[in-house]
Amino acid sequence: MDALRDRDPAQIGPYTLLARLGAGGMGQVYLGRSPGGRLVAIKVIRDEITDHPEALARFRREVETARAVRSAFTANLIDASLEAAPYWLVTEYVSGPTLAKAVAARGALPAETCRALFAALAEGLAAVHAHGVTHRDLKPQNVILAAQGPQLIDFGIARAAGQAVLTEAGFSAGTPGFTAPEVLLHNQVGPAADVFALGATIAYAATGRPPFGAGAPAGVSYRAVHEAVDLDGVEAELAQLVEAAVTKDPTERPGLAELIARCGVRSALVEDPFYAGLAALVEAVPQTPASPSRNVPPLPSGPPAAPHELPTASSAPVHGYTPTQVVRPAPVARRRTAPWLIAAAVGLVVGVGTATTLVLLPEDEGGGKERNASTASPGATSSAPTAPARQEPQVQPPAFVEQTNPSRDYWVSDTTSTYGEGACALPAEERNEQFQFSVSAAGSDEPFTSGKGRIGLRLKYAAPKAGESYYVSVAVKPPHEIDPDMGRPYEGGLQQNLSLGYTSKPIDLYAHYRDDPGNDWVDLTYPDDFQQFVRGKKYSDAIPVENDPGDWTVLFLHVQDPKQYASIACHGFVSQ
Repeated sequence: MDALRDRDPAQIGPYTLLARLGAGGMGQVYLGRSPGGRLVAIKVIRDEITDHPEALARFRREVETARAVRSAFTANLIDASLEAAPYWLVTEYVSGPTLAKAVAARGALPAETCRALFAALAEGLAAVHAHGVTHRDLKPQNVILAAQGPQLIDFGIARAAGQAVLTEAGFSAGTPGFTAPEVLLHNQVGPAADVFALGATIAYAATGRPPFGAGAPAGVSYRAVHEAVDLDGVEAELAQLVEAAVTKDPTERPGLAELIARCGVRSALVEDPFYAGLAALVEAVPQTPASPSRNVPPLPSGPPAAPHELPTASSAPVHGYTPTQVVRPAPVARRRTAPWLIAAAVGLVVGVGTATTLVLLPEDEGGGKERNASTASPGATSSAPTAPARQEPQVQPPAFVEQTNPSRDYWVSDTTSTYGEGACALPAEERNEQFQFSVSAAGSDEPFTSGKGRIGLRLKYAAPKAGESYYVSVAVKPPHEIDPDMGRPYEGGLQQNLSLGYTSKPIDLYAHYRDDPGNDWVDLTYPDDFQQFVRGKKYSDAIPVENDPGDWTVLFLHVQDPKQYASIACHGFVSQ
């Protein structure tokens, strides 16, 4: 539980906000108080995904699921607002630490406590399945160890039988390390997938370690499909039970009733001394209401945890083309960017063959004003009447890039490589054979692992026509979702990053080439030249790469306007 921050609102609907409970799958979760004094949990969908039909449909489905599933193992729905942004839902507030926080504070749970927790969660899942719903995102962060027994929370991607799957082709919902192989490979979702997630969750509780290791989401998912679960040091009988639950073939996994029987529970979990001792981890509820000055709706911290991609088999070129990465010496001092230079469309002239070209001059050469250049065609006379030229709307250069959809571009490093090679999960959306780039530590050709990085880009042998523009922005994406207030991944678990990351100001490489053809490289420095924009405004500065160790992704984007762009190349580096 964290204190409210300046960007948080003081109230949502009739509910007064008291504190932050954490970041959910699609939004921020707050502790609130009803007008009558009841404590509630309020989930507010993030601003930047309110316009995405898929995300909004998912949120509406979460509300319907919460209405349908009522049991002793879930927090009941109290209220919801689905008519207009901000969208939110309210459930009972369940006091207690999550399993993830309990393990972080106390370490691995004893085997007997794990068995009792296994049985209790299996019973809870059975109650959920009885309503025809699969949870689809069971993990330690979604289990609250309440005084009355464990509670299942966050049904953001739960699905009832017969409902459409709200994931894009090639991607499966869930969290790496807890998502079943059949979901990852075939998006085959059913009760058996929840059994796998339950087994992986108990493996985490029994070892204090991620069940399939840590690292890039694609690598973790690959191990979940092909490798054994980590059960080193776990009591043999409990290890066998977990292994049965996480069997790769869903048809060979035991049902929930069988798992409960095999746990052999003879007393209530709340009577377990270790479990009872976790009550000390419950945080006190703030008594002071939020400051009335906090009236700004919460800005997004990043896209929701959602589908992810398995690693590619190799780093071979896709579609027969891979943009060139060039290693080159440190650049000499020079102008970093060229002035904006845009030629508008040729105006139309009625009755004669004259043409008017509109040129937007750089500020230091023409104050941003337009100038006209008229050229008479053969046979035209000066006395001939002319109609005024129709001027097309002035084209504005894109000043920033803003995310419009979840970004599932990931670069995964090759751990056996000497020179930092890797592979991107998705192919480039556009092809440009002239484009080249380089990624290295600032001031050298050493790999970028910490400190500041140098990202170079150019169009080799470019031959732009007069007035042509080709804007490119670089997006640098951390491996995990970042809390913008802390500049680090969210506490209580590493969530896969579906944001575009931090982007540079789009650069007109054609104008740069024309301006300085003998020195066509443009160099950017990370993090100095990178920011994140949301709804047309700067949201946050880029974080140091040391704040989020792992595989970072570098995307090169051909930009038409702030919300219209396409990837032309993908690379990455490993932060240490």
